Amino acid sequence: MKHTIAKRLAGLRQFMQSQRIEAFVVPTTDPHSGEYTPAHWECRKWISGFTGSAGTAVITSGRCGLWTDSRYFLQAEEQLKGTEYALFKERQPETPGIAEWLGAVLRPGDKVGIDGMANSAGDAERLQAALRRYGLELVMVPDPFDSLWDNRPSIPLNRPFILPERFSGEPCKEKLAKIRQYLHDNQADGILLSALDEIAWTLNLRGNDVHCNPVFVSYLLVTENEAVLFILPEKLDKEVAEYLEANNIRTEDYRATADALARYGGRCLWLPETTNYLLFQTASKHANVVRKPSPALYLKAVKNATEIAGFRAAMERDGAAMVRFLMWLKKAVKSGKETELTVSRKLYELRAQQDLFKGISFDTIAGYQEHGAIVHYEADEETASALKPEGLLLIDSGAQYLDGTTDITRTVALGPVTDEQKKDYTLVLKGFIALSSAEFPHGTCGTQLDVLARQFAWKEGVNYGHGTGHGVGHFLNVHEGPHQIRMNNVPAPLLPGMTVTNEPGIYKAGRYGIRTENTMLVVESRRTEFGTFYKFEPLTLCPIDKEAVCIEMLDEKEKQWLDNYHAHVYKRLCPLLDEAERAWLEEAVSPVGSFRQES
Repeated sequence: MKHTIAKRLAGLRQFMQSQRIEAFVVPTTDPHSGEYTPAHWECRKWISGFTGSAGTAVITSGRCGLWTDSRYFLQAEEQLKGTEYALFKERQPETPGIAEWLGAVLRPGDKVGIDGMANSAGDAERLQAALRRYGLELVMVPDPFDSLWDNRPSIPLNRPFILPERFSGEPCKEKLAKIRQYLHDNQADGILLSALDEIAWTLNLRGNDVHCNPVFVSYLLVTENEAVLFILPEKLDKEVAEYLEANNIRTEDYRATADALARYGGRCLWLPETTNYLLFQTASKHANVVRKPSPALYLKAVKNATEIAGFRAAMERDGAAMVRFLMWLKKAVKSGKETELTVSRKLYELRAQQDLFKGISFDTIAGYQEHGAIVHYEADEETASALKPEGLLLIDSGAQYLDGTTDITRTVALGPVTDEQKKDYTLVLKGFIALSSAEFPHGTCGTQLDVLARQFAWKEGVNYGHGTGHGVGHFLNVHEGPHQIRMNNVPAPLLPGMTVTNEPGIYKAGRYGIRTENTMLVVESRRTEFGTFYKFEPLTLCPIDKEAVCIEMLDEKEKQWLDNYHAHVYKRLCPLLDEAERAWLEEAVSPVGSFRQES
């Protein structure tokens, strides 16, 4: 692979020379600022060989660097071996930023190139401002990968499909009306939606253009009087075309989006922060542009009653599949034939048997022992570890159903575990319970709650680098904003109807990883003289493995929470299980007060 990367870098450097730029920045994102991108825009992966879902490659005439976050430190080290790339670990005190590094290796006056379609306006402007401090200039150049990448995958041609109102809970026309009200309130007469999940949510359409994310490549221009969907015409079948026409949505070619913005005749065009730099620059030359977060981002995050009911139903079916999986797993590992890959496939098989199943919501992470410490580990035929009836298996997985999206992590004791593993497992569980039990006043954001999940690990001098929680879309992207639960400031408040995960962890490189995760729903708790308070309802329905718990580390309230949660799981899942499965679940959720660990 290193020889292939060297050849690709040589071709890119020739392009850079032709454009008279001294560096080129390749982000992970696509023209829609997506976290996960269609293969056509996996340019950073192609030029570096690093396959993680987050990271930025920077290439100069003599050096290469790749920046990524803590989820991928171990993976990136392995995948970059033998290449020119130096790994830069983000948010580490010793790590320079991209502009700082370029300032050290380039000369004042040098130009740094980007593809304006692959960078959001905000990201490009921040990079531009940072580069100026070092006397460097940011310039837009044509996409080099069209000519360099042999057999580059095409822009996806999959056809979108209609999500019936019995699942969406609200007709497309009403959603467009809400967006138009936001336009009116903000003195704008048009908005361009470019985030694919926002477009899918607004139109009650779904697609298959992005792996695990049921979205389709397009832009949506909504004005006071009309809506225009920019999409490749060959993607539309008769049913969807008629649906769009019935909802007064006109279509134009996806490739004509920039031209349409150049002839936009309104007074003020609203461009969300996800708009790419090229479209933002084009529109700014022809209209008064305001850049603000998209109203669809917030409207989509607060689930309606139908969506909430769908989540609950999907979690029951998903929970039944998880029970069958865990019941199978404990027995199967004793055969010595199972690997990280085979258990992932078994879980997929069990989920695929559920009603309304539409695929997985992300690639399953099944990490046994030391692989569990690689936060976003993905096994393959070469690396998959054989499972033994000992130690810990971390399995992070989820599914897409027509009525909801699931995301769950369980760390399972496959047999005897060490005292250190028990202690860390219980520290994670204590943080998980503390966040699950939170009550908080209106206006609270996830950053203010993050410490609840970390406090017990912090007291032991331990931390984890990823966020504690993210929103989950309704049969949409498994990662959804604007709210998050994390250490760095994300000010979006947590509101009733929002879904959010709770997933603290502990990872010890080369030894093991532990994470416990539920998806939760924000609900009203009570109203007092001090205002309205909210709490979390657990949506995920699956037992938490007790074999790795150090019961003595739990206080009475924590034991009671665990027992109550397990009783809730048993009550909800029993109707979906047969007699043997119910018997297994009854033992798995038995009260911790009566649970006796084997010596």
